[in-house]
Amino acid sequence: MTSISSTLFQPSSPSLTHRKLHRSSSIRCCEDTVGRPRVQFKHQETNGLATFPEKNLNTVKLPPRPRRIILVRHGQSEGNVDESVYTRVADNKIGVTDRGVVEAEECGKRIRKMIEKDGAADWKVYFYVSPYRRTLATVRNLAKAFERSRIAGWREEPRLREQDFGNFQDREQMRIQKAVRSLYGRFFYRFPNGESAADVYDRITGFRETLRSDIDIGRFQPPGEQSPNMNLVIVSHGLTLRVFLMRWYKWTVEQFEGLHNMGNGNMIVMEKGYGGRYSLLMHHTEEELREFGLTDEMLSDQEWQKMAKPGELNYDSMMTGPSFFTHFDDEKEA
Repeated sequence: MTSISSTLFQPSSPSLTHRKLHRSSSIRCCEDTVGRPRVQFKHQETNGLATFPEKNLNTVKLPPRPRRIILVRHGQSEGNVDESVYTRVADNKIGVTDRGVVEAEECGKRIRKMIEKDGAADWKVYFYVSPYRRTLATVRNLAKAFERSRIAGWREEPRLREQDFGNFQDREQMRIQKAVRSLYGRFFYRFPNGESAADVYDRITGFRETLRSDIDIGRFQPPGEQSPNMNLVIVSHGLTLRVFLMRWYKWTVEQFEGLHNMGNGNMIVMEKGYGGRYSLLMHHTEEELREFGLTDEMLSDQEWQKMAKPGELNYDSMMTGPSFFTHFDDEKEA
């Protein structure tokens, strides 16, 4: 599968032309209220608030949202070099190669360089990582670019694991299964004793809700030390990260199937825009995102994300707006 460029993506210009972008709205959607307080009624039960004061959003100042969510694919693994490894080693136990170690180290250096360009003194990183051996090795080597004082913490997250392809794999059967998958459709095809990308979508939805909750309560730093210069790093696998982006930005199945894999030890950056939402165009150029597989409609939405506030809805979206219903003939109805 085509890999997105391994070079460090450069941030796009804030003056990039906006396409029918920002229609301000006071409407709030429960799906998009990351970083926004939930409504609490005067007589609402307060069970647990004394123990967990961060839950009481009426009295506790809402923590700042992290500056970035950085998605990193693991460094080159033994399975990337020799697929026969899967026939004798469990997928979760496959490690990284020497090249994979270098890729992880270089990725860490690029992340640090990107963060330091902000000019903030109090920046930190927090890691979410798949429990597979190759992702754990990647985060350990990636973290060499940071002093211990810059690392706010980490969490092993099983929902970030690779798509399950079954247990020990038979090379010939896997070749056949992948050929059938290309005919059936990459998103819905389920490997025998394994998962489809749709199954991965379901567990990533659960992880996304955990991530939203962590952001809402500022779990990454103690109260009084919470900074807007926190950077979240999610170290996972190619398909899992594409599904994460699909879920976050509400891309369609067809749009997902047009995406390409990231290269090993590479990253995609979701950076907080001018209104508070996360946009890929805050860091990446249009050309880089087109190489990754984004269409005109997806790029237009990313432009909107640059300016919009959490909770606002993109009523001009070509993906979720009324433009889908092209079979309606409004003029005849009128």
